[in-house]
Amino acid sequence: MTVATSGTAILTFPTDEQILITREFDAPRHLVYRAFTEPELVRRWWHAKRGEMKSCEIDLRVGGKWRYVAVAFDGTEVAFHGEYLDIVLEERVVTTEVYEGLPEGVSEEDASTTNTATFTDAGDGRTTLTLLVQAPSKMARDAIVDSGMEAGLQDALDLLEETAGSLR
Repeated sequence: MTVATSGTAILTFPTDEQILITREFDAPRHLVYRAFTEPELVRRWWHAKRGEMKSCEIDLRVGGKWRYVAVAFDGTEVAFHGEYLDIVLEERVVTTEVYEGLPEGVSEEDASTTNTATFTDAGDGRTTLTLLVQAPSKMARDAIVDSGMEAGLQDALDLLEETAGSLR
């Protein structure tokens, strides 16, 4: 099943618990990977044109933690955190992800996703990024999709491409 997309990333639902995001970038794999994993570069795109990054902590090693905090233009703080489960330099990053604004009564276990980012050389200095989001349930997956995540994701990935391209 494909979700209607407004940008260049394509969202599909391989299973009831998964979201698969695929996007090609006009930048080589090593630069897209750098822009995805280096704090000073993540600060340039993760806010998705919706505010400013307040904090970007990355301990890029298996077992290391990460935390991103942005403040939206209306003053709302948005924060996520997780742990690195697997890292293959310039090829793959696997993390857990938890939204810090979970509604009361929803546990981290019920809402934590496992995200696999895979960076593939698409030829001619281009990269295909696939992001597989594994939610704990269909309800959690649907809540992510219903949150309006796609618009922010599209804008963030556009900025990620700009950031990676600026490193040439």
